[in-house]
Amino acid sequence: MQAILKYLVFALFCIAAIDHPPLREVKIKGYAQGTSYAVSYFASDSLVTKGQIDSILDVIDLSMSLYKNNSSIHQFNQSEKGLMLDEHFAAVVQRAFEINKDTQGRFDITVAPLVQLWGFGPQKIGSFPDRATIEQVLPCVGMDKIELKGSFLHKNKPCVTIDLNGIAQGYTVDVIAGFLLQKGIKVFIAEVGGELRISGPKPDGTQIRIGIEGPVDGQPEASSIKHIISFKEGAVTTSGNYQKYLKFGNQKVSHLIDPKTGYPLANEMISVTVFAKDATTADGYDNALMAMDLTTALLFVAARKDLEAYFIYKRADGKIADTLTTGFKKLLIDPK
Repeated sequence: MQAILKYLVFALFCIAAIDHPPLREVKIKGYAQGTSYAVSYFASDSLVTKGQIDSILDVIDLSMSLYKNNSSIHQFNQSEKGLMLDEHFAAVVQRAFEINKDTQGRFDITVAPLVQLWGFGPQKIGSFPDRATIEQVLPCVGMDKIELKGSFLHKNKPCVTIDLNGIAQGYTVDVIAGFLLQKGIKVFIAEVGGELRISGPKPDGTQIRIGIEGPVDGQPEASSIKHIISFKEGAVTTSGNYQKYLKFGNQKVSHLIDPKTGYPLANEMISVTVFAKDATTADGYDNALMAMDLTTALLFVAARKDLEAYFIYKRADGKIADTLTTGFKKLLIDPK
């Protein structure tokens, strides 16, 4: 999914203790899953290398990337009855079932054929689908058509295919964060495609800052930082429709597809930023919240103690507005 988050990392200073070597910042950057990634951590030595991070990303890509013909997800989509899953694939699918149930089907990994029909999959299209084409595909969509039995993901219809892009990047961030913690690293920023997980504060006691972007009113394709937030531990992800879209003629559609209707979302939502304890959860829920109307989304988040959210939406008069939950408001800091 396209990210609309930028983390702001200012000059970082190490504080040396008498009986501990000074901590220094280590930065690792690269490309994976069709996007960029960045890892920044504090340690007395290079406890984690770029090669180790790349190895983790390669393993996950071979599991869940639709753009690798030898990936496990590609094998599942080509299968008649299903596939035995590796631990990463199984963990993501299990969480997907939980979020699907909690959001009453708004989050659905079987939306893959619709994503492809509308031109957001691996294959290019020359025009948008008509109603008849969509109706042919809808019987292959729905998580009631797949079942996870142990590590085997069974499909009830051969035509069922899945797309994990709505949750896999968040999961990847959590895997990287887990690896850093395993190495004894307590202060870090792990980011893949703008999906973030943080553990802080910095060694000098200052906060890690995160800038949240949104569209500029009257300039729908431009963006600016709307708020700056900070927290000691947790994850933040964003789903939005104003930067990732396709256009044929006068028709412009979002990359977020409603699995129930088969059509791209066309409600008042522009973007949703979610804060949660882990990035898998935040990533899974941000798309589902985009599929709700604003009132429903606010009530949904308010009923769940482990979620907070910031919403940018279009008012009835066409103006861009925003709102946020009470818990998210507590994360805001003065940019000065």
